[in-house]
Amino acid sequence: MTGTHFAGVVDAVRRGEKTSDVATAELLATLTDKELLWLLDGDKALLESVVDGARTRTNFLAVTAGRIDRVGIPGLRFTDGPRGVGIAPATSFPVAIARAATWDVDVERCVGAAIGAEARALGANFWGGLCINVAPFPGWGRAQESYGEDPFLLGEMGSAAIEGARPWVITSVKHFALNSMEEARFQIDVRVPEDVLHERYLPHFRRTVEAGVDSVMSAYNSVNGQWAGENRHLLTEILRDQWGFTGFVHTDWVWGLRHPVESVAAGQDVEMPFRQQRAHALPAALRSGELKRDDVLRACARILRTQIEFAGRARPTPPRSVVAGAEHRALAREVAHRATVLLRNESVDGTPLLPLDEQTLRRVAVLGRLADRPNLGDTGSSNVRPRNTVSVLQGLREQLGSHRVVTTDPGDADVAVVVVGLTPKDEGEALIALGPDTMQLFGGIMRRPRVAKIVSAVFNFSQRWWTFGGDRSDLRLHDEDVALIRAVAATNPRTVVIVIGGGTVVVDPWDRDVAALLMAWYPGMEGGRALADVLLGDAEPTGRMPVTIPRQQSQLPQVDWRARAVTYDRWWGQRKLDHDDVRAAYPLGFGLGYTTFTTTDLTLGPVHDESFEARVTVTNTGDRDGRHVVQVYAVRPVDGRPVRHLVGFSSIAVPTGASTSVAVQCSTRPLQRWNPDGFVLDDGDITVEAGAYSGDPDACRIPLGPLTSEPANDDRAATTGTME
Repeated sequence: MTGTHFAGVVDAVRRGEKTSDVATAELLATLTDKELLWLLDGDKALLESVVDGARTRTNFLAVTAGRIDRVGIPGLRFTDGPRGVGIAPATSFPVAIARAATWDVDVERCVGAAIGAEARALGANFWGGLCINVAPFPGWGRAQESYGEDPFLLGEMGSAAIEGARPWVITSVKHFALNSMEEARFQIDVRVPEDVLHERYLPHFRRTVEAGVDSVMSAYNSVNGQWAGENRHLLTEILRDQWGFTGFVHTDWVWGLRHPVESVAAGQDVEMPFRQQRAHALPAALRSGELKRDDVLRACARILRTQIEFAGRARPTPPRSVVAGAEHRALAREVAHRATVLLRNESVDGTPLLPLDEQTLRRVAVLGRLADRPNLGDTGSSNVRPRNTVSVLQGLREQLGSHRVVTTDPGDADVAVVVVGLTPKDEGEALIALGPDTMQLFGGIMRRPRVAKIVSAVFNFSQRWWTFGGDRSDLRLHDEDVALIRAVAATNPRTVVIVIGGGTVVVDPWDRDVAALLMAWYPGMEGGRALADVLLGDAEPTGRMPVTIPRQQSQLPQVDWRARAVTYDRWWGQRKLDHDDVRAAYPLGFGLGYTTFTTTDLTLGPVHDESFEARVTVTNTGDRDGRHVVQVYAVRPVDGRPVRHLVGFSSIAVPTGASTSVAVQCSTRPLQRWNPDGFVLDDGDITVEAGAYSGDPDACRIPLGPLTSEPANDDRAATTGTME
């Protein structure tokens, strides 16, 4: 890049001699029509990419788009990776939903920085691993890639990952929008009222735009009758006109747009990852005037400006030794500690079963399908290939020695650990419903209907040998897992169950048969060591649930996963249970620990610029140091029932016996309502709760004051309240 026109304008921007807009205009003026169109899709044809993939092993090279050597434009070098870099052996972190369970933006910022640094070290400059779709139907196969059920939590965690990664890579957030039915994603039309769209399904995307995300990946599905990849209402009217987004939009892979010419005017900038439909259609359309030059220039300007701004802020490329190095493996282990949720910890012989006393342990039985199996999550686009993965069995044997850890005779053991749950065969990415019309989107020879029909038939027939998990129609564990749990618990009252998985797992009624229950998610390459740390008390399980677990699956929304049309409403997860007056088995935000806390002395500051401060005192009343998550909910009655909106949270470490004052920055946005003129915030009967989880009976409660914004220097006395 040094000595090129691109390098020259980047240097001028760095020195403050030019704005990025001026530099972009200068660079655009040097490009030919062919080069302008070259920016608007991937750099390689489908066949060339397939050959490269076979030669180098799939996913082991960054996908390149828009590289123009004549003027030094580096182009986009893409890697996926919600849990780590997908183009080479790299650190495999706990999945995104596990990291959401930390309820700690600082943790996610560190993970974003680590993934960004590894991506750069491996040759990528563009990271597309941030999935922030909500799942109104809890069996969504890719729930593991996102941050749970609450839009506020999604937005805060996604923004933190962006902030961590931006010094290293161009960031992208996906899938815009309403992409949460994996098996129907190529055919489904998601219908949603405009107010519900803005209030429930888009706030987290808006939050990441404000955090500085560089690009947005559009979704496969259609929204209210228009494919998301060429949906002007989403890509231009909302994303750019309303939110002020200045970055670029790119499609999801291969099947991300249906009309290559019209998509440019709609606001779609880059067709990824191949030279596909646009390479065939755009040159003639530009010559004929069907494709307007101004639309092309706007798209190219967004792409180039993003690259110029990134080059101006990017840190030097780190050495390859950072990839899966000791520091990042230690971070993966720490995140797995922080993500583990202790759902149940009953007393056995007068003492909570966990943590185990290593000094008195004579024999630990470790059983279950997943006890000694590397299980990192989905094997689709989010796949990461670490050089080694530590299982739960291996982690316990490392700490206790093989002579104390066995895999038989649980009734004769001091404690039995049963490891069960889900694998990529149960949930994950799916390539289903690829009919001839979808195959034609490959371009080239595939545009011929007869060829597309034959290839589609062969492709769909071959799927019977693939392991794509897709969506889950049943939220329970496998029957064999439940049978094992009950058999072990019947012979040993000191039974611990560890559930592995990427979303909601219904544990009723067998959970009441066991003394301890841990939700470990897909815990990453260091997960076995981390879980051994937690079991033995070397680390605390500080996770809190980012999703709600009901007693019965029927209490949450159900759907036909292969439907062609569906309506999304505003009620799912904890909010649906609240609305229906149903008590959750384990509510949103719930999680136990190895110590106990009280929350008192709630005070609220005035509302200013859509935010206010809630302050509480957190006291560690237990006998060991610990970490507590203060969760703040605004409660507003709907149809006569209280409905909670998460408006703020903060994770805080508190030594045993100590009290700490905690300030939680809260947002009024979750309370806002959408009308054709924009968002409005109505004064009304609103109570603020600060507690340990949604609906915590021991939470502090206080009415929220006037919702009209106060000046920044307002010094009126804050509202105060106490526990009820």
